[in-house]
Amino acid sequence: MTDRAPQPVDRQLPTEESRDLLALVREIAQREIRPRAAEEEDSGRFPREVFTLLSEAGLLGLPYPGEYGGGEQPYEVYLQVLEELAAARLTVGLGVSVHSLACHGLGGYGTKEQQAAHLPAMLGGGLLGAYCLSEPAAGSDAASLTTKAVRDGDDWIITGTKAWITHGGVADFYTVLARTGVEGPKGITAFLVPGDATGLTAAVPEKKMGMKGSPTAQLHFDGVRVPDSRRIGEEGQGFSIALAALDAGRLGIAACAIGVAQAALEEALAYALDRKQFGHPIADFQGLRFMLADMATKIEAGRALYLAAARLRDAGKPFSRQAAMAKLFCTDAAMAVTTDAVQVLGGYGYTADFPVERLMREAKVLQIVEGTNQIQRMVIARHLAGPETR
Repeated sequence: MTDRAPQPVDRQLPTEESRDLLALVREIAQREIRPRAAEEEDSGRFPREVFTLLSEAGLLGLPYPGEYGGGEQPYEVYLQVLEELAAARLTVGLGVSVHSLACHGLGGYGTKEQQAAHLPAMLGGGLLGAYCLSEPAAGSDAASLTTKAVRDGDDWIITGTKAWITHGGVADFYTVLARTGVEGPKGITAFLVPGDATGLTAAVPEKKMGMKGSPTAQLHFDGVRVPDSRRIGEEGQGFSIALAALDAGRLGIAACAIGVAQAALEEALAYALDRKQFGHPIADFQGLRFMLADMATKIEAGRALYLAAARLRDAGKPFSRQAAMAKLFCTDAAMAVTTDAVQVLGGYGYTADFPVERLMREAKVLQIVEGTNQIQRMVIARHLAGPETR
């Protein structure tokens, strides 16, 4: 790792309050997150205390209403917070994004009574959430999920298995999509399930190529009883709630991707300025200078794309197509930038002594989560040309 501190990104923020907020996030990232990132990722340690700190600082509920403990920040600001956190450690940045995703259903579709009962603890009470949509046989085709919720008086009994759950086994609550009716998207309902519910167990976390500090696990629901008061929205509304959450969540992934790419560029640039060959810093050589220029351009373009989508969302305008574009472009850019960063460092880039190899491994998952980039292309094409006719 280089000794140079990362330079603050020149951000266009809407208010003085948001500028102070980003300064606070950078301070926390530099003091509490970045110094231990490499060691804890290598050991697979989940930094729960960091999420507690972020909750205490009001950073786990930024885009939610203040009456329930949220920060009332626009997505334009919230996403730049995610970028800063992801640049320090993706496990943290993506973890905050997933937590926000888990709160989305209740925040957007819950009753006033449900929101008052649960959101304060979820947004600022030290709790951590997870989002349960995917299953072993239902990934990209999420509408085919088979986890069932059967009505039993004033309760629902949930049975089935969810897969690829970030924070699986460590979350305090789960937003769960389960089938309550007919096959297909119209038979799915959303529920808020406590993490300590009887009959809910987590499998051993997956062994992953990156983000080893973030537990990803299957969850098994063996007759988990949930009161109807924890049903989110109407029966059969769950899939539309899930899609709305994913639109917002894809912007979170896009912002995290740019954070990872920014961190890789900073490492590559610092190394290129320090490393000498043939009597000159390698940053003097045109071939490498052009690589750095291309990396920086991809990052700036990705940041502009996700912010443009965020501003549409903040204005209450449709943003689904732009969210898919941002997720697609930013995650592909992160993969390209981190790969080039390894190349800039040469043999050193391939070792764990420098963070770029970890950043490259972490970037890969961002092309997969919350809708693979092939799914994003399908979403964009449907907006352009309409549904497929076959």
